[in-house]
Parts: sequence; C-alpha cells; structure tokens
Amino acid sequence: MKSSLHRKYLHHRWSPVTEGDSGASVYRLTGPQSELYVKIAPRVLDSSAFDLVGEADRLEWLARHGIPVPRVVERGGDDTSVWVVTEAVPGVSAAEEWPEHQRLAVAEAMARIARFLHSMPVAECPFDRSLSVAMDEARHNVDAGLVDLENLDEARRGWSGTELLAELDRTWPETEDTVVCHGDLCPNNVLLDPRTCEITGVIDVGRLGLADRHADLALATRELEIKEDPWFGPEYARRFLAQYGGPGVDKDKLAFYQLLDEFF
Repeated sequence: MKSSLHRKYLHHRWSPVTEGDSGASVYRLTGPQSELYVKIAPRVLDSSAFDLVGEADRLEWLARHGIPVPRVVERGGDDTSVWVVTEAVPGVSAAEEWPEHQRLAVAEAMARIARFLHSMPVAECPFDRSLSVAMDEARHNVDAGLVDLENLDEARRGWSGTELLAELDRTWPETEDTVVCHGDLCPNNVLLDPRTCEITGVIDVGRLGLADRHADLALATRELEIKEDPWFGPEYARRFLAQYGGPGVDKDKLAFYQLLDEFF
C-alpha cells in the first residue's frame, strides 16, 4: 500500500511524524508545490479510535461549517490498509514553547475555538460521541489490550484496566450537557498564527462528535496546567476557563473525562 502511495506522490519527500498518539502512521509529504500529510492504518482494527474514514468525514463536515481544518485531498485503501491524504494547514501548534508574553493569548484562543465548537447546532452534527458510545469503546479497549497502562496519569500509575473501569462506573455523571465536541482538545491539536495567536487550524478530529462539553474542557485544562511541555501552568488553565465563560464548570465531570481519556 505505502509503495502505491509513494508512486502517486513520487516527487514529495516523505518524513515520519512522531508526535501524537492516534495509532495511525503519519507522514509529512513535502513537494515542490505542496505540503501534505498522510495517515495510514490497518484496515481491520480493534478500536474505532483509528477510524480514518470517520476522521475524513469529520474534516469535511467541519470545513462545511467554517472551521479551519486540513482539506481532504483523497481517501483510499486496499486489502490491508486505509489512508487519508490532507493538505497541510498553516500555523504553529499551541503546544510549542511560546514566549511568555503570548501564552495568555494562546490559552484564550483555545477557549474561543472550544466555545465556537460548543455553540454549533447539535441537531446538525451526525457524529455520536455520547457517554454510552465512549464507555462501550473504553470497555472494548480494555478487553482488547489497547489501553496503555504504562502511560497513565500519575495519580493512576499501576492501575489495571479493571480498576480503571470500576472507577469510571463509580464516577459516571448523572447528566450530559451535550454539545459538538472536538474530543481531543489538547494544545497540540490547535494551530495558531505565530504573530497574532489567532486560530489557523484544528487537527486530529477523529473523536469529534456530540458529547458533554466537559470532555473538551477536561483535556484542555489538564494540558494547560502543565508547566513543562506544553509550557503553561495553572494560571493559564484558569484563563482558558474564564475566557470560555458560559455555565459553571463541574469539577467532578472534569475529573471523570480526564479518567475516560486514559482509555484512548
């Protein structure tokens, strides 16, 4: 499969991209007139987290609704693999080591894209990432051995998949405040203009869909609280939430959705 794509993009230089943990193989294709990205995954997988067809559908849906995302150049596959080719989008990742005088602006930009997504009409979103769907996937991923138990948050180091699921069941929220969620709203999935800190692109949207807004807020605040890589700290997480505004934040839900992210 890769050889057929190589022939098609013969005049591009292929470079592996090691950032991120989507599970797919990602390559940057640099050519004389374009820069592209290719994601490649096995056709048969035990987790919908690797659903490249679904990610391409989400990219096209977001583009139709005015969200800056990579344009899908092509999608394809063969007997063993599927792939999606997208155009590169300009900008610098929000997870880069931004100068201190720009960091508040970066946190505020992330809040704006969260608020924009969450304000989109729920009835127009065809993608379901509700808690029942996500919980079914979480249980499946534990059974299939797909949860990286060596890379859990520090508070859960050493936990088994069974223990993680038991904690999920114990803390399951009673209600869902359903909006259109990115699903993995971390700084490395948001691109910004390095001068103005305005949003230039949103990437890795394979988990986008209808979900509780805390699913996005939980991951954004968790990452922004980290002082080293992505180089922010608790004050920036607070600024993110202040800029996001809206109804109050449920701290128990934030903790729940940070726990749920361990399964993906």
